[in-house]
Amino acid sequence: MPSILIIGCGYVGRRVAQMEREGGNRVAALARSTESAGQLTARGIEAVHGDLDDPASLSELPTQDAIVYYFAPPPPAGTNDPRIQNFLDAIPENARPSRIVLISTSGVYGNCQGEWVTEDRAPRPDADRARRRLDAEQRLRRWCENHFTDVVILRVPGIYGPGRLPRNRLLAQEPVLREQESPWSNRIHVDDLVRACHAAAHHGRPGTVYNISDGHPSTMTDYFNRVADAINLPRPPQITLAEAQARLSDAMQSYLAESKRLDNRRMRQDLGVEPLYPDLSRGLRACLAAEATKGD
Repeated sequence: MPSILIIGCGYVGRRVAQMEREGGNRVAALARSTESAGQLTARGIEAVHGDLDDPASLSELPTQDAIVYYFAPPPPAGTNDPRIQNFLDAIPENARPSRIVLISTSGVYGNCQGEWVTEDRAPRPDADRARRRLDAEQRLRRWCENHFTDVVILRVPGIYGPGRLPRNRLLAQEPVLREQESPWSNRIHVDDLVRACHAAAHHGRPGTVYNISDGHPSTMTDYFNRVADAINLPRPPQITLAEAQARLSDAMQSYLAESKRLDNRRMRQDLGVEPLYPDLSRGLRACLAAEATKGD
């Protein structure tokens, strides 16, 4: 029975923890605050106190022979990820994990002009948020090669699911790019992402990168329209690209500058993960049904 350690036990991590516990595995997770520790304990997860921004606090991580899910985001600025380095530096030489699964971002590919993208495409990030993620990938790869530890990297696009729909944005009627100028974007329902994480941890090929997506890209404008229709809100107003450059946040503009369609064949064939929600119609129905019964 493997032990599980989750670094970054939030929206995705809690669901992975539940799946691992249902499989009979002992699960621990890093908790930065007393409040977070209490929430983890209430879910049957062992809380390990520590802060990735404080290396001295990471001395008690239960890493020996563990499967580690590393889901923590990099810092909000810069082009590198010192947090993952702090984690790796805290692992004792005699307590190495058996495997580390990293959630990265499909943003590391940069703008691919709408082309279909496989894992063989060389990363070329355009935004600092993606450069930080690529830095995390590279640091982790180097460490795992030097310490004989398996690593699997998941490149993930936009995540949606119960409690993670853009209601507030739609209520505020924030604009979106007009459909004819909106670039290709990709998504994954949280339940399918969790299944992919679990498969990567238990039988993914060591050293492999996997694109994780539902396989049916559309545009960000289409996504907001479909969500609005599903929850009976007005569709957002559409603006031109020139207007967007003046009105939308830098973060949103950076997403709009990346057009790609993710090829998910390796996920399906290698990990054996066929999406339960291969398109927005089925995924949104599942989100609303889950929210109606118990919420997030």
